[in-house]
Amino acid sequence: MRTIIRVIDSISEHTGKTVLWLCIALVLVLAYETTARYVFNAPTMWAMETGKMIGGTIIVMGWSYTHLHHGHIRVDVLYTHLPPRGRAIIDVTCSLLFLFPLLSILLYTSTTWMLLAWKMGERLVETNFLPPAGPIRTVLVLGFCLFALQCMAQFTRDLYLLIRNKPL
Repeated sequence: MRTIIRVIDSISEHTGKTVLWLCIALVLVLAYETTARYVFNAPTMWAMETGKMIGGTIIVMGWSYTHLHHGHIRVDVLYTHLPPRGRAIIDVTCSLLFLFPLLSILLYTSTTWMLLAWKMGERLVETNFLPPAGPIRTVLVLGFCLFALQCMAQFTRDLYLLIRNKPL
């Protein structure tokens, strides 16, 4: 069990550190668009869509990394003052009641959306660039899958702490 959790943690860590480099690509695309638009008065059709796709990729692929490092926003009025076991009770309860049902819905819906995009050959139509929607929808599903794996790893840690009264 520890090995599986370490593998999941490693995947989340490496994904986060790899996706970090997309921030440079996003800055370059947006700098190119800004320069083309305001210096040369020649805006591009592809830069807005590409920027959205890169930004979306950074966000969804970073969820598991953020969860691994407990970087999501919490209301810490009581949570930080609780002992580790009390925090684990809250985390397990909230995971079962809110997180896992929501993840199930999001995974099902995004997978259906992705498969439909590939089947129909759907295109993103906000600009005349018309990139295919399948790749970005696939990245969304992959991001949800990685996030779900990291959530299960954290849930396992919390449950182990509750049952054995020691960290995993």
